[in-house]
Amino acid sequence: MIVFDRLWKLMEEKGVSTDWLRETCGIDRKTIRRLKANENTETKTLNKLCSALSCRLEDIAEFIEE
Repeated sequence: MIVFDRLWKLMEEKGVSTDWLRETCGIDRKTIRRLKANENTETKTLNKLCSALSCRLEDIAEFIEE
């Protein structure tokens, strides 16, 4: 299972809100809801997040065996 707990920690460290993600990255509320629920996300969304947050994929997502 892919989880996005690291995304929320990184956002907190950088002082970034979900509103900022929507405005800066163009990520809609539905996608943010899916990220919070650790549901499927398109790679283009992950690319937008990494670009906007100046980070790598492993900084925002983690694979955890079920």
